[in-house]
Amino acid sequence: MIAALAEAVGHELDRRHGRCGHSAVSGTAGRRAIAPGYPNCGCTPEPVAEPVADDCADPAVRTAFVDVLGPSPAEVLRDLATRAVVAGDCVPAVVVPAFLASGYHVYQDVPREVTDSGHPAVTVTAAMGPDPALARIMAVRLRAAGWRPGDAVVFAAAGSSDARARADVRRAAAMLTAQLATPVRTAYVATGAPRVPEVVTQLRESGQERVFIASYLLARGLFHERLHQAGATGVAEPIGVHPAVVRLIADRYRSAARDAGRARVR
Repeated sequence: MIAALAEAVGHELDRRHGRCGHSAVSGTAGRRAIAPGYPNCGCTPEPVAEPVADDCADPAVRTAFVDVLGPSPAEVLRDLATRAVVAGDCVPAVVVPAFLASGYHVYQDVPREVTDSGHPAVTVTAAMGPDPALARIMAVRLRAAGWRPGDAVVFAAAGSSDARARADVRRAAAMLTAQLATPVRTAYVATGAPRVPEVVTQLRESGQERVFIASYLLARGLFHERLHQAGATGVAEPIGVHPAVVRLIADRYRSAARDAGRARVR
């Protein structure tokens, strides 16, 4: 799934920029080998000040992983820096963490990877979530799973021991509440309380006959499989490779690339 997402981001950058001199290097970071909960697309596109000549290289997206899988962001950035030295030019890089909430990985792991890489010019953007675009996708997934107004909704996130990540999850749940015009209950799959099955049971005991789970996960995997065991009426698909996700990551890159370009011009 991560490979498909990175490829789609590359196509989006190419489509919007044409041949523009932005060589996009997208690094994706996953928490575990199968990226069950939080794949992190640390997009590492290489920007220039402004789109330039027509014969410049198309954007190229590279993928990296935080924790377990490789290559790591440090390895990807180090490779970029080495290639730049050989080419005689240092090209800035942009890392886009494709996490749905900003916790330890975003605040500790990614900056450490950037430092360890030795790359002299790296910008790290905000994480992918929370964002209203993700709430809109989740609403679409819920309706496809059979949810209709009046049904209860459990907002299911992987969970984190980091208070900042939990705050992001609460913000994301509020965005989905606004999107559905229906209150949602937040619950966690792996870390934190309450857990998803517990909340599903509570809702049923309160008289809710139809309970649906909104999956605040980027891809299928172990965590998503657990949602199907929680006793809900239906489980929405993960956020996945949706055009709005692709645009969100690409926009994170474009904004950082423009800022980096302006800084170089000054």
